[in-house]
Amino acid sequence: MQQRDDHNKLLITLKDRCRVCYTCVRECPAKAIKIINGQAEVLIERCIGCGNCTRVCSQGAKVYRRSAIRVAELLESPGRVAAIVAPSFPAEFTETSDYRSFVGMMRKLGFDGVFEVGFGADLVALEYKKLLEGKGEKRYISSDCPAIVNYIKKYHPALVPSLAGIVSPMVAMSRVVRKKLGNDVKIVFTGPCVAKKEESPDIDAVITFAELREIFKERNIDPEGAEPSDFDTPWAGKGAVFPISRGLLQTVDIKDSAFDGNIIVAEGRADFQEAVKEFEAGLINNHHLELLCCEGCIMGPGMSEGGKHYARRSLVSNYVREKLKRGDDEEWKRNIEEYKLIDLSSSFETDDQRLPAPSVQEIRNKLERMGKVDARDFLNCGACGYETCEEHAIAIIEGLAEIEMCLPMTIDKLHNSINDLAVTNEKLVSVQQALKQSEKMASMGQLSAGIAHELNNPLGVVIMYSNILLEEVPKNSPEYTDLRLIVEQANRCKKIVGGLLNFARKNQVNPSEVNLERLVRQSLDALIIPDNIKVEIDVERLRQKTAQLDSEQIIQALTNLLKNAVEAMPDGGLLRVEITDDNDKVDFHISDTGTGIREEDKEKIFEPFYTTKGIGKGTGLGLATAYGIVKMHNGQINLISNADPERGETGTKFIVTLPANNN
Repeated sequence: MQQRDDHNKLLITLKDRCRVCYTCVRECPAKAIKIINGQAEVLIERCIGCGNCTRVCSQGAKVYRRSAIRVAELLESPGRVAAIVAPSFPAEFTETSDYRSFVGMMRKLGFDGVFEVGFGADLVALEYKKLLEGKGEKRYISSDCPAIVNYIKKYHPALVPSLAGIVSPMVAMSRVVRKKLGNDVKIVFTGPCVAKKEESPDIDAVITFAELREIFKERNIDPEGAEPSDFDTPWAGKGAVFPISRGLLQTVDIKDSAFDGNIIVAEGRADFQEAVKEFEAGLINNHHLELLCCEGCIMGPGMSEGGKHYARRSLVSNYVREKLKRGDDEEWKRNIEEYKLIDLSSSFETDDQRLPAPSVQEIRNKLERMGKVDARDFLNCGACGYETCEEHAIAIIEGLAEIEMCLPMTIDKLHNSINDLAVTNEKLVSVQQALKQSEKMASMGQLSAGIAHELNNPLGVVIMYSNILLEEVPKNSPEYTDLRLIVEQANRCKKIVGGLLNFARKNQVNPSEVNLERLVRQSLDALIIPDNIKVEIDVERLRQKTAQLDSEQIIQALTNLLKNAVEAMPDGGLLRVEITDDNDKVDFHISDTGTGIREEDKEKIFEPFYTTKGIGKGTGLGLATAYGIVKMHNGQINLISNADPERGETGTKFIVTLPANNN
């Protein structure tokens, strides 16, 4: 079916106002709403024209086609134009107590005749009475509500033969007017219903009461400026009560009691659908159905906003009561006799819009994608606009809904995304800190390399000549003691320069296959560990026993880390080394239960000559050297530490991550 332009569609969506609330999905009896990228679009071919979406949308994103321009064109044309007014008008135009002022306003607009659709309702009601009191076994569904007729045609086509073959009061009245004024008269219907705009070609234009109010305002027409006038004949009788609940039954005095009645009245989005389902299932096939899509026409989408149901019902009832008091019953009967032979028959064709039912497996698969696996996941909260999770899944399969409409699932995803974002952010902070540290270390490395290079040559000369002098001087002389001190301190300087070279990555990596557990044990053997410190080595999560590493350098790095751990536990504690591997990487976790490292020291801990130990207890090159060695192996070194007992157990963990293959 070719789609019509938006301005020709009965109902359209103003996308800039649609706020993804799914209220229209929930309130649409035909589920004629398709969600596209989170926005609700009316599918005209599936729409029944009830206009419920326009009534419930708080943002005004759903609007129906306006016909004011068409009415203005008719009124400006040379031919005669008659208005036929729905019987619910007393519930809308409450600003005057005299209905004749309203009729005067209509005439001031330029209508040549103003008629009550209520008389058409009188004629239609008599036809229904003949049908319902007939002795046949057939049961009928009322056809006066065009939205109901559309719903049956599109979604219960098997029930089309059960629709009463009678026109609506609007169409009946249009035929009365044409019989009275001639076939060339143009007819404009005004009422509370949106579906009327596309009900019948008998009507030249349809405007809602809300549109009529806009026209009155635009042309400055009000009750005070209009000359009171009565409706043109024929006047309505009890048919004026047609728009309220059970109005059809009251019009023709059909019994409607629990004992004697055989008519079920259902109105409103949920109730009429349930009645149709039970009727089709044969559960109430001994009853006729009087159905209204709205809660009576007085609550139609073409009425002004804010009206109260029972107050409107009372206004219509009062109008009809006063009308019958002043009416001429004999004249009404003569009018009925005059127009009762008008053809009020109607026929309906199916317009099946049902979609193929998905298989149980398709539904199950879609529900699993929505996270609906067991009974606890089926919240049936209705936030998506569908009553159950299964209905939502079916709508997704049918292409009417999106999986993101499930609020609980979306919230769970949001929570997971927030958690993932927090983890990612934590990793990013860690990487930023590592990058910052790397930049700092690179600068320090360049400086250290330069210093080491410049010191190596003169230091070598000092060591060589001091050793020569030491050999020439007698051991019992005072000079021997001084020269030995010079040699010792010069050698100490040589070691410091060697540490600077390691830190500056000037050494070469010579990898070979090494046993990782043996590597740790060799590093521990290089230390003197007090008896009050317990040592644990954990290789439970180590799958590959060996790796390609520079054994000598890694032992030096691990020894420095282990030595710091031992010195951080002067009162004893636990020194634990865990080795793990994953994805071609090896991790050494070296943890202690010592004093920990303060937050302000963590950023500087790998810098050369920076130490937290007392004066004379450390050169500040141990961690810097370890850092340089790890970087030479294209690895990473990180630490986790707590020095505040109030925050939990104190201690430090160094995590050294190295590629398992350094070839």
